[in-house]
Amino acid sequence: MSSTKESREEAMKRLADSASRLEARTRSEVVATAEAQKVVAQAWRIVAELVGGVFIGLGLGVAADFLFDIRPVGVIGGVLVGFALSFFMARNTAKRLMAEAKALGETPAGEPIVEVNEDEER
Repeated sequence: MSSTKESREEAMKRLADSASRLEARTRSEVVATAEAQKVVAQAWRIVAELVGGVFIGLGLGVAADFLFDIRPVGVIGGVLVGFALSFFMARNTAKRLMAEAKALGETPAGEPIVEVNEDEER
């Protein structure tokens, strides 16, 4: 009877250990997925700033064309100003994100790009 009781206690201990390992692994996967989603969201924000700035500049240029009757100048100027402003905003967002990453101690590794010729691979 005592051997059955010991084996049952050992089985319960193994089950508890297995459950705790599974919980730890699942928790780390969830954290990794959340970090990946955060990075993707930040990238899309920068893309939206770039594209949105150009479209807002285009819209303001078209409005200026109709209001002041300066047909091509308003659109061209609006697109150029919109592009410049969107680039400035995206650069500031990237700087802010890098400052946040440095404050958290998450500096990028920065591996050099090594180009290999097809002849050298063989």
